[in-house]
Amino acid sequence: MKEIAAIRHRATLQEDLSGRLAALTRRKRLRSLEPRAGSDFASNDYLGLATSPELGQAARDAIARGVPVGAGASRLLRGTHSEHDLLEQEAAAFFGAEAALYFAGGFIANAAIFATLPQRGDLIVHDELIHASAHDGMRLSKAEAVAARHNDAQAVEDAIRAWRAHGGTGRPWIAVESLYSMDGDIAPLDDLMVIADRHDGVMVIDEAHATGVFGPSGRGLGAHLEGRSNVVSLHTCGKALGVAGGIVCGPRIVRDYLVNRCRPLIYATAPSPLTAAVVRAALTVCATDTQRRAALRSRIVRAGTLFAELTGRPATGTQILPVVIGRDEAALAVAASLMANGFDVRAIRPPTVPEGTARLRICLTLNVDDHTTNAMFAALHEALGDALP
Repeated sequence: MKEIAAIRHRATLQEDLSGRLAALTRRKRLRSLEPRAGSDFASNDYLGLATSPELGQAARDAIARGVPVGAGASRLLRGTHSEHDLLEQEAAAFFGAEAALYFAGGFIANAAIFATLPQRGDLIVHDELIHASAHDGMRLSKAEAVAARHNDAQAVEDAIRAWRAHGGTGRPWIAVESLYSMDGDIAPLDDLMVIADRHDGVMVIDEAHATGVFGPSGRGLGAHLEGRSNVVSLHTCGKALGVAGGIVCGPRIVRDYLVNRCRPLIYATAPSPLTAAVVRAALTVCATDTQRRAALRSRIVRAGTLFAELTGRPATGTQILPVVIGRDEAALAVAASLMANGFDVRAIRPPTVPEGTARLRICLTLNVDDHTTNAMFAALHEALGDALP
């Protein structure tokens, strides 16, 4: 009878979720989906390709030649279209890898890498600030996972040595972002590659925010490491490439293994062939249009000078400029002030960033001009006041 009474008094689903949302509200952590408004300092459309005439025309041309919108099945059934095959061939050639595999999203592609490739008895050493998608993949992995201090190659080395000393006999996997999404800084890829080689390990390089922006023809910060037998890379298609999806590059045996063992690929409907066709066009733009990257690089330099003058902190040297404020409420207030002045700058709060490091994440894109960028920094200077710690 007591159990029945307890069930009767148990909160309904609506009451339970309402209480959880109320707790987020009290902590200034409640989120909502806000429509885009104002000048773009929030998106990852760094090269302005998402609304570009080139990609719009690519979509129209693909439709005209009969490329379907939907795949209709998983890749292992009837879902593989010639556009998928062509994209994977062209992506492998462009990035300098032996093979490539296209997923519908960068998040699922990154999670799939860690859920599928490391095996029981292996060790994944990941940077403490790595993407949430990697964490989700590691939760599904049979391998052990440990965090290393951000951008600290020695900490990665120490973690592998400690694991070996305690009987670890599998393969170490070193997981990093080449350019970190919330801090805008760059990983010590060459130092980490030496460590991977020394310990017969594998480097997994998430190029999400570097693809299209850095490296020869926008091939990423790890372009000089592509094609090695112990390197797997992820290039997302929804940021600088302006479309959607994620491309995993690496040795052909890695692609073959993912095709056979990767559940998100085996059991999911294949990505849109139309989207794959437009991603192909985006890679062509990257390979041939040097002016976009040059214009973005110039903006990064000019904005970096303003950023340093305003905050008293060195600029990152990349298109991502974090203004760490600390308190959630203060970050939200500064972002609201900028939005009221027509500048779309968003506040980033925990758990996306560590506790006590709520910030503004300023993204530099080609969707705004230098005059607008200067005006945004002037408004930011006024809005910050005494908000900086």
